[in-house]
Amino acid sequence: MNRTCDVVIVGTGAAGLFCALNLPERMKILMITKETVEESDSFLAQGGICVLRGEEDYKDYFLDTMRAGHFENNEKIVELMIRSSNNVVRNLMHCGVQFDRTADGSLAYTREGGHSRPRILFHEDVTGREITATLLQRVRERSNIVMEEHTTMVDIIVQNDVCVGIVVVDAEGKLSCVQAPNVVLACGGLGGLFKNSTNMTHITGDALAIAIKHNVAVEYVDYIQVHPTTLYSKKPGRRFLISESVRGEGALLYDKNGQRFTDELQPRDLLTEAIWEQMKKDGTEFVWEDMRPIGREEILQHFPNIYQRCVDEGYDPLTEPIPVVPAQHYFMGGIKVDSASRTSMSGLYAVGETSCTGVHGRNRLASNSLLESLVFSQRAADDIAFKRDPGAVCDLKAVDLSEYQDLDAVFESYRKCLEHKVEGMRWGHE
Repeated sequence: MNRTCDVVIVGTGAAGLFCALNLPERMKILMITKETVEESDSFLAQGGICVLRGEEDYKDYFLDTMRAGHFENNEKIVELMIRSSNNVVRNLMHCGVQFDRTADGSLAYTREGGHSRPRILFHEDVTGREITATLLQRVRERSNIVMEEHTTMVDIIVQNDVCVGIVVVDAEGKLSCVQAPNVVLACGGLGGLFKNSTNMTHITGDALAIAIKHNVAVEYVDYIQVHPTTLYSKKPGRRFLISESVRGEGALLYDKNGQRFTDELQPRDLLTEAIWEQMKKDGTEFVWEDMRPIGREEILQHFPNIYQRCVDEGYDPLTEPIPVVPAQHYFMGGIKVDSASRTSMSGLYAVGETSCTGVHGRNRLASNSLLESLVFSQRAADDIAFKRDPGAVCDLKAVDLSEYQDLDAVFESYRKCLEHKVEGMRWGHE
């Protein structure tokens, strides 16, 4: 049985939620997610969200972003993102997002690697959770938005080179079609394909593979960023990220002999390379990160979540260094989009880590990801709401669902497609 709506959004992370909130309440919106609504990478973001600190900061912020991306960034898109940052932050605070403040009540800023000055707003060390949970609460208050958990996109529906909906499978394995003139892909990157990753394991690049299947333009699929500092563990599963802000606030990196070996505030790709070289030189599986220079009070106040996770793993950052190792973290490439988040296929949009706007170039500047996701998901919503031809639900031709009966085979084919595409990937540091 087919269902219809005005907009279907695949993914319930920050990008998908913000897109839904910026659409008119007259529109009927369906959001789906493979797991629960809380299980998105947006919830995991620790460091914060960048914001332009006045016109005098523009040149430095722009150059920091370009430099981190090895000047392969799209300059016009970078400018658009930076110029939009204040408006996005105001909208977040209007939604109820609480950022940390100084003793006098003004917004507090932190600095991360690659930044020439502090310009990152944060909420303790769980900024992503604060933003995403708040947006989720606002979405739940909207009667025009329906969210379905444990519902997976299997394919998009294409008629006459136009995307007119998606094929989904629910928790009971039932296949069905959702017909919509506007489809927004906001389902994250591809970290689940990697053995060591900071991403949720179910985020496996499905949207990218489906786009490739339908000849939708993709870009920079070999640009995959490794985060230099994740907590070393022999346990299987997702790696716990030690935020860039920890080094921004003064943490140092040591080799096996307890000697500092590099500049901790280099862009992520350069620092990752330095750590890997040191590990190879020392014959070790990790290096040491010392949080003690930050100070006991600041660690407990600014990084309570990181502190507790380290303690749970058997390390006390207040009294000893912790072992860290690089792990796959972020996908700079994705489905190619324009400044309105439109893909090369009419009716199909992509936002967040699923998309490639050109902001990041070869390597993402720390804390630009949340900002990019929100800026361009809002622009997607604007384009859907105000475009001259809003689209109409046409007579959907019969979709042969039998080709999706063996779902394991379908998704295995997607994985193989992605592995073939990224087998020669440059990890952002090369």
